[in-house]
Amino acid sequence: MFDFFNTVIVQQAIQVSIIIIVAFVLVKIFSKLLGKFVGEKTESRKHILQNIKRFNQLIIYISALVLVLWVFEVDVTGLVAGLGVGALIIGFALKDFIENWVSGLLIVSGRTYKVGDVIQVGEFKGVVVEVSLRTTSLKTFDQNKIVIPNSLLLKEKIVNLTDGQKETVTSVVFCIDYTCDVDRAKALVDSVLRSNSSVVVNDKRKREIRFLVRSKDWTVEIEVLFWINFPKREEFVKSEVVEAVKKCFDEEKIFPPIPAVLRRDFLENKKNK
Repeated sequence: MFDFFNTVIVQQAIQVSIIIIVAFVLVKIFSKLLGKFVGEKTESRKHILQNIKRFNQLIIYISALVLVLWVFEVDVTGLVAGLGVGALIIGFALKDFIENWVSGLLIVSGRTYKVGDVIQVGEFKGVVVEVSLRTTSLKTFDQNKIVIPNSLLLKEKIVNLTDGQKETVTSVVFCIDYTCDVDRAKALVDSVLRSNSSVVVNDKRKREIRFLVRSKDWTVEIEVLFWINFPKREEFVKSEVVEAVKKCFDEEKIFPPIPAVLRRDFLENKKNK
């Protein structure tokens, strides 16, 4: 009986069985670790997770196949060399694809942003509508879709304006003439903001309206920072605020910046109207 277990065929069968079992165990362990690594499983992340699992399975099973051939004393030197050269050629050919793929994995694992967040990348700003291993898609406020390679995203400064929240802070700058009453202008802006249903004001939650005032030549810049409850409509909310403030400024005779040489004529025209 012991002679039976000492036969070459039985030993090879045992080794092959061990290789197959280890391969399956490694696939299971990697899948569980990847699930914890990626975190929350949204629809986009599930798709990415599935692709990574398939890639991992391919690598493990190819390695197991090479070991099985080696157990049966098949010369795998040429096969390994061929795989190495093939991998090198494919790596050069798919350099951009692999770079985007790795970048996508880093973005997902780092939880930089997710679908529904409002982010700003360079000159682009919009709502994240899709995250894949190769690209990230943004829907801008004018309803255009922008597809950005993930490798470019890692090279740019990414500002997550919502970070999973339903509120975000934004700002608008108003320029008035330096002869106008700044306090009155701030009061009018504050009143307009508080009357807008999209603007959030809650002192307990530190949702406040704040002002920054800057003086430049004959111009006074009033920048107001405030919270809104609908980040996807940020540009439209800002437009509503600007229109309402302009109307109030016109009624209260708060003028835009006027060069000194034109101020007298401008004020006389306003009085005549």
